[in-house]
Amino acid sequence: MNVERGKEELRRYEQINEKIKRGDAIVMTADKFVEYVEQSGLEKAAKEVDIVTTGTFGAMCSSGAFMNFGHSDPPIKMVKCWLNDVPAYKGLAAVDAYLGATAMSETKPFEYGGGHVIEDLVSGKEVELRAESYGTDCYPRRSLETTVVLEDLNQAYLYNPRNAYQRYNSATNSCDRILYTYMGTLLPRYGNITFSGSGQLSPLYKDLGLETIGFGTRMFLGGGVGYVVGEGTQHNPQSGFATISVKGDLKGMSPDYLKGAVFQNYGTTLYVGVGIPIPIINMRVASTAALRDEDIPVDVLDYSVPSRVRPVVKKTNYAELKSGRVVIGDKEVPSSPLSSIKIAVKVAETLKKWIENREFFLQRPIELLPNYREFKPLKIKKREVVVKDLMTPLHDLILASPEDDIKKVARMIVEKNIDHVPIINRDGVLIGIVTTWDLTKALAEDKHSLKEIMTKAVIVAKEEERVDEVAKRMAQHHISGLPVVDDVMRVKGLITSDDISRKLVGRRVV
Repeated sequence: MNVERGKEELRRYEQINEKIKRGDAIVMTADKFVEYVEQSGLEKAAKEVDIVTTGTFGAMCSSGAFMNFGHSDPPIKMVKCWLNDVPAYKGLAAVDAYLGATAMSETKPFEYGGGHVIEDLVSGKEVELRAESYGTDCYPRRSLETTVVLEDLNQAYLYNPRNAYQRYNSATNSCDRILYTYMGTLLPRYGNITFSGSGQLSPLYKDLGLETIGFGTRMFLGGGVGYVVGEGTQHNPQSGFATISVKGDLKGMSPDYLKGAVFQNYGTTLYVGVGIPIPIINMRVASTAALRDEDIPVDVLDYSVPSRVRPVVKKTNYAELKSGRVVIGDKEVPSSPLSSIKIAVKVAETLKKWIENREFFLQRPIELLPNYREFKPLKIKKREVVVKDLMTPLHDLILASPEDDIKKVARMIVEKNIDHVPIINRDGVLIGIVTTWDLTKALAEDKHSLKEIMTKAVIVAKEEERVDEVAKRMAQHHISGLPVVDDVMRVKGLITSDDISRKLVGRRVV
């Protein structure tokens, strides 16, 4: 049956706004509506409740602010500019700029970024503004240094191209080292799980069919009033990952709901408070507004796999994640939120209070968000350099066994002018590695066989891996060479930092 999306069958926006004016609109936060439906049933709750308020407060990296600084005298066409040493985008008019939340300070990277500047401005703090130009006849000034506060700016609009996913995947890590990601710090060997979003408070999940949210929807944004200005980037509603693009005036916002933050060894971001009122216009909207944490699916992904399509370790839900423990196999893994559920509740309650105090009215969207959008990954159309393009092949290597004499192998290394010797067993499987440094130290200590000195926990590479991934692995482990192996750990070659630096410079792969 063809259903008209957004049909106002139970109540119309005008009727709800009239009730708000009279002070008799029935408003519930999303978590309280869930409880009410469980107690009284969906039909009764849908007929009685006019509006469900939602909330979330989490890292929203696709955030930033458009600003107009006004003209100095003499004026300047800003080609580059910095706010507290954080670079702002200047491919705009002379004194307009866009400051991204993830832009990092040039003097304090990984400690301070665009999100912190936005928080500082909203907090009323002075911010250092520095600008450079090449100078023109109409904009003769070539440089500028001053300080500004938020009220000095002509306009300062929070404009976020992608916020408030309907739901999120969660993250864990199966490898033997710590990972630093936009999902926080992930401990080795399934040491923890992190997750984002507010579950049953989530603004877009409470209107799963996107029947009330669209261009022009009035909302809570950063402690002030904002608007949905369209679908967000990476909008993928058919999979439960709808997003919104939002805009609001920074001058009406609060630092309680805009917080600069740092993810260790990853970068900076901005935590944003977002809340959307969901008018209960029909039973479909009521049914999704009633969804519980248990009803919202979440995949636990393994972030140790360097791929866009990471393997799913477990399928879970927000109820299990919020419990603080998730069972993976026979292991109980601690789970922790990257979003603040406490502040998400506060957002929903504040929005409820605004409506009940007749300070906030609903706005029917001019156009609903699309409920289907093709989601396309970026295609790499040029062949990338992989390990097999640069590695030293097997026939040019020295392979040794654990029982081999150290002096014999040392002579072979000198003859071949190499630094790494993979150690294999009788089946040709890699079981260790020695380097020239290992051999030098062994000779000085009068060691005799390779098994006395070889490194058994060998870091390896595969032939089809990208060279940049392998170079990163070498840097992480402070080593200069990796044996290249197949799926059963038979040696196929060796790649070193010298191979990468020497062979890759000026190389063109066809």
